[in-house]
Amino acid sequence: MGGLFGVVSISSDCVKDLFFGTDYHSHLGTRRGGLAVKNSGGFQRFIKDITTSQFRSKFDRDIKKMHGDKGIGVISDLDDQPLIINSHLGVFAIATVGKINNLELLAKEALSNGSHFSEMHGGEISPTEMIATLISQCSTFEQGIKKVNQCIDGSCTMLILTNEGIYAVRDKLGRTPLILGKKEGYYAITMETCAFPNLGYQIEKYLGPGEVVFVSKEGIEQKIPAGERLQICAFLWVYYGYPASSYENVNVEIVRYRCGAHLATNDNVDIDLIAGIPDSGIGHGLGYANEVNVPFSRPFVKYTPTWPRSFMPQDQKTRDEVARMKLIPIQELIEGKKILFCDDSIVRGTQLKDTVKGLYERGAKEVHMRPACPPLIYSCKFLNFSQSRSELDLAGRWAIKELIGKNIDDPSEYINPESENYKSMVEIIRKKLYLTSLKYQKLEDLVKAIGLPKEKLCTYCWDGTV
Repeated sequence: MGGLFGVVSISSDCVKDLFFGTDYHSHLGTRRGGLAVKNSGGFQRFIKDITTSQFRSKFDRDIKKMHGDKGIGVISDLDDQPLIINSHLGVFAIATVGKINNLELLAKEALSNGSHFSEMHGGEISPTEMIATLISQCSTFEQGIKKVNQCIDGSCTMLILTNEGIYAVRDKLGRTPLILGKKEGYYAITMETCAFPNLGYQIEKYLGPGEVVFVSKEGIEQKIPAGERLQICAFLWVYYGYPASSYENVNVEIVRYRCGAHLATNDNVDIDLIAGIPDSGIGHGLGYANEVNVPFSRPFVKYTPTWPRSFMPQDQKTRDEVARMKLIPIQELIEGKKILFCDDSIVRGTQLKDTVKGLYERGAKEVHMRPACPPLIYSCKFLNFSQSRSELDLAGRWAIKELIGKNIDDPSEYINPESENYKSMVEIIRKKLYLTSLKYQKLEDLVKAIGLPKEKLCTYCWDGTV
């Protein structure tokens, strides 16, 4: 998906806050990290590859060369960012998070009108450069931002660093969050509020869907008011978001406790212990354990000093190896036990299958799985949250194919938990993963756990609702 952070200082250097604030978004991205600052000499930028090492270690030396009173940072899962653009609007730096489904069409139109692009690896065009091109075609930044929202199919949240300040732009339907913070002498913009406490910021405002503000030494000025329709990604609370963060004033960790409690309320299984698949399943598992008063334990511990998150490597073989090597089993908490695991979701199921086999090999008596969200049926069209190459990589879709012997264009008949189609699909997944039992969260219970009306949440990956 990716993450954004920006800082404006009224009278001093902003680089330290920019560095640490951007680092607090490292859980959101897979490929690139970048920083850009504006100082008296112009724009200064560094971009690093973070596929095999942490953002902080890559930039530790570079930030000693940087100085400025305003800057933006990005953790990207796709392209090199931030970009520095020289246009008739002036020089500006831009960083984006989102997904453009009609990128090729927009690029073709721009090329026919005389624009040009720098190709990424593999001949692809940078989505961020496409956004910058659309903005530069207009007479003001505000008009350019409106054009982006009108033209793109997908979503785009962005930060634009200019000579005078930073444009903070939340995507049209608010699928990703953007929050303003303030402390004495500084303003900050973040996607993850977990970046604020240790840097001393207090939340000033949650930007609404499509809202645009300009942050400068003079303060915060609204440029485009928020729209009425909100469709924030519900998967942020389930998995992607950091536990200490809040979106729409709803904390991630609290939601995960409530998710686990709902799973427990709808369950009736005899178990010895409850665990969470580290790290994203821990909150859900604690919520389950607290509800049923069964011990929460850690039959696996994660070796974090050298192994990255298993979704970060770009190929499936490497992801599986990372997942296998970093989880270290504790025999005494596995042998002879009936174990219930909570996980955020089952995306493909490949890593989980190996984990479950390993538990049985170490003497587990039973292995039950309780995902905190419904089966993933549709590939995300808005945020790139999964590395799946096609919808058939998703556990729900390959299970349907195995069940009926063919691909299916419309899987809507497999969404209702009370239907025989749904039950048959889940049974295929259970058998494939060697689970004693498998029971998914109901969508209505996930919505209750988040606490926002369903119409304000994007639930497309589960029910296809746009």
